[in-house]
Amino acid sequence: MSAALLPKPSLARTAARSLHPAIRHALAPCAIPSASRQKARIHSTPTNTAPQPSTSARSAAVALPSHDSIPSSHAAVAEHTPPTRPLTQSQRDFLDSALRVNHAGELAAVLIYSAQTPPLLRSHPHLRPLMKHMHDQEAGHFTYFNSLLAKHRIRPTALYPVWHAAATMLGWGTAVMGREAAMACTEAVETEIGTHYNEQVRVLLDWAEKMEMRGESMGEELTVMIGELRRIRDEELEHLDHAVENDSKQAKPYELLTNVIRGGCRTAIWITEKV
Repeated sequence: MSAALLPKPSLARTAARSLHPAIRHALAPCAIPSASRQKARIHSTPTNTAPQPSTSARSAAVALPSHDSIPSSHAAVAEHTPPTRPLTQSQRDFLDSALRVNHAGELAAVLIYSAQTPPLLRSHPHLRPLMKHMHDQEAGHFTYFNSLLAKHRIRPTALYPVWHAAATMLGWGTAVMGREAAMACTEAVETEIGTHYNEQVRVLLDWAEKMEMRGESMGEELTVMIGELRRIRDEELEHLDHAVENDSKQAKPYELLTNVIRGGCRTAIWITEKV
């Protein structure tokens, strides 16, 4: 991708921080407990908290010495590995809801960019690298959440077809209105999505802090998920920066358009959490 065609992120981020303080609220640093060597599923059930051997270790178990012959230093390391605490029912419900919303939201983002691209490129071909960049990032986010739903057997939203149609119409309609309206759509959507991901990260960091105080671990999968949510959030806010630098605020009528889209996003999130 030609670097000259993409906005400079430093200026955009300065503008975005001043324009959108709600999603730029800094999260207080919080140490995440080190991941247990035992791979923990999100919906794990109470099990023996002693670390379990990996698949490769189990397959090679016949070649390992007996427990009595293991050096005491190795046993000490095992004894000091923080146990992984099974999630409560309310925590599992929160993750089910959060991942279902994330999955639907990323699908909508992919569809919006897919619908916006053809009309925009007919009149603004120089936007091709930027539109492809944002679309490809959203497609990666969708793939990640889709894999989590399949792995943990989380039901997608029952309104999947409705959001599919709504996102396509929103993308096409704003693109037909012009470049500024299309970018205003991106600004509005990413403002709400950035706030939504920030809230999820804040909740997970609170869990991690409380578990650490009890001498427990979240497990490898949840620790990785926090990092992934932060990365995805930052990429969504990068899209907001691109929209602002590409004259999103010049859309007519800007206030009406962005407020309607943001209200629609909040409504869709609320419904998808439950249905």
